[in-house]
Amino acid sequence: MKIGIFDPYLGSLSGGEKYMLSIAACLVSQNEVVIFWDKEKEAEIREVALKKLGIDLSSVNFYKNIFSEKVSWLSRFLDSRKFDAIVYLSDGSIPFIGTNLFVHFQFPIEWINGKSVKTRIKLFFIKKIFCNSYFTKKFIDKKLNVKSDILYPPVDLHVEKNIKKENIILHVGRFDVDLNESNFKKQDVMINIFKKMADAGLKNWEFKLIVNVKNKDKEKLSKLKELSEGYKIELIENIPNKELWRYYSRAKIYWHATGYGEDLEKYPEKAEHFGISTVEAMGAGCVPVVFKAGGQKEIIEDNKSGYLCDSMEDFVVKTGKLIKNENLLKQMSLESINRANIFSQDRFCKELKKIINQ
Repeated sequence: MKIGIFDPYLGSLSGGEKYMLSIAACLVSQNEVVIFWDKEKEAEIREVALKKLGIDLSSVNFYKNIFSEKVSWLSRFLDSRKFDAIVYLSDGSIPFIGTNLFVHFQFPIEWINGKSVKTRIKLFFIKKIFCNSYFTKKFIDKKLNVKSDILYPPVDLHVEKNIKKENIILHVGRFDVDLNESNFKKQDVMINIFKKMADAGLKNWEFKLIVNVKNKDKEKLSKLKELSEGYKIELIENIPNKELWRYYSRAKIYWHATGYGEDLEKYPEKAEHFGISTVEAMGAGCVPVVFKAGGQKEIIEDNKSGYLCDSMEDFVVKTGKLIKNENLLKQMSLESINRANIFSQDRFCKELKKIINQ
């Protein structure tokens, strides 16, 4: 089969793009796979995908971006007929094309009008819709009146077993700021939680935040650095995948607070849609202590393979339990590893192929 893949966010290469590029890497062993994107960006994307995400795209080709706004719908339709199937990551849009269309949703999209005649016609020509979590599925199915499949993201674990665990609390996530100067991954919230614990007497522990930040946002990141001054807090920017796994392997506890303080009934997209970094951390034996929202609830078995938190105080108390009880920390670390292995690359490829070949 000749399969095309489109991701409108490919320029950022974060967790969502890891999902889509993993689809390409999975399918290319038995199919001809191309990525729709600007050809002049091909070398850069290949390099960053390998260095940052650990995904080898050497067997995947690039094809002109037929989904660009500059391309007419007729040209898009005719070009699409050269493919047996197209996998399309939706940002709320649904294309009209001339081949088998598989649409993927990674977060609740409240702004799409599922009842419009135009949308209903487009939905009729979709072969399958699939989502990255039950959290996303619940909103998409209701909004579009469909029954989507679930395909959890693949998490390829690269644990370095000879590295000794240290008293490190770790967070991994992109840094971006909305119009209200609120950062999506809530790094500021977690910094304040750690400062609260340090002020209450926590010693010999460090908080390290690994952030993926674009050049345009680096000035705003300086505010987090100012917030961290005087505490054992370190912000680490844009590191390679191999180095990231060294931090996962060293850390004992993992924090994630996306969705904290947000009205998630009104804006469900502000919750964590799945949580690949949480699974990666668990695979390295970091015990997750995360905000109880979105896809995180599907990853973690509360009080067994990690803790789900409702408030800042909850973060403090549950992290404190792990710090004070080494046996509990070790036990939950083993449970975290076992749980993370469920979200394997092999599982992802098998389930993906079932969806494509239905």
